[in-house]
Amino acid sequence: MMNDAPHLLVVDDDERIRGLLKKFLVRNGFLVSAARDAAQARKLLAGLEFDMLILDVMMPGEDGVSLTRDLRDRMMTPILLLTARGETQSRIEGLEAGADDYLAKPFEPKELLLRINAILRRVPHVKPQAGPKVLHLGYVRYDMERGELWRGTDLVRLTATESALMRVFAASPHEPVGRDRLIGDLAGDDHGETQERAVDVQITRLRRKIEADPRQPRYLQTVRGAGYMLAPD
Repeated sequence: MMNDAPHLLVVDDDERIRGLLKKFLVRNGFLVSAARDAAQARKLLAGLEFDMLILDVMMPGEDGVSLTRDLRDRMMTPILLLTARGETQSRIEGLEAGADDYLAKPFEPKELLLRINAILRRVPHVKPQAGPKVLHLGYVRYDMERGELWRGTDLVRLTATESALMRVFAASPHEPVGRDRLIGDLAGDDHGETQERAVDVQITRLRRKIEADPRQPRYLQTVRGAGYMLAPD
């Protein structure tokens, strides 16, 4: 993935749809993070910078329109709303809240891609002045732009493989990353028991550099049946 690829945040309470959208957008050249609801989206927005937000309207708790309205008071990041409701009034509510566009479900993936690219073309490519994108892991912090791990004022040295793992996990905080994907990213098409074991070993080594107690990981967690997940503060 190119470092200058647009970074999108997909927010949808439906895990299947969230996963499909993420895979589709990654295949089309985007860096994608995902959140299951408005609360998780706010946590990601507090620590990361995004080029565009794709929000489902019908979510439990705070819905996409309310989230859009609140975010518009603080940021100008483009927002595309997704919903199963296609009525005119619903579209008006979303646009009045500050959304840049509105797409009713079900939709063709190609139409979503066209709308995303059209919105991004309209946005000036000027990043606001801000500090580095940092994920906090207790006493450790990870600078996403520099690819650096710090403990206090000390730089923690990472191997090339550990650096690659951190970039994968940091792109999808609070989302499980499957072992098959990690093997594919780190070893290409060379899958097999040896590569699976190699990934597990690298995870163990990385935990030693992140966790206060690697035997009881708080930040680089194992998600049973789903892989591993980075869970920053």
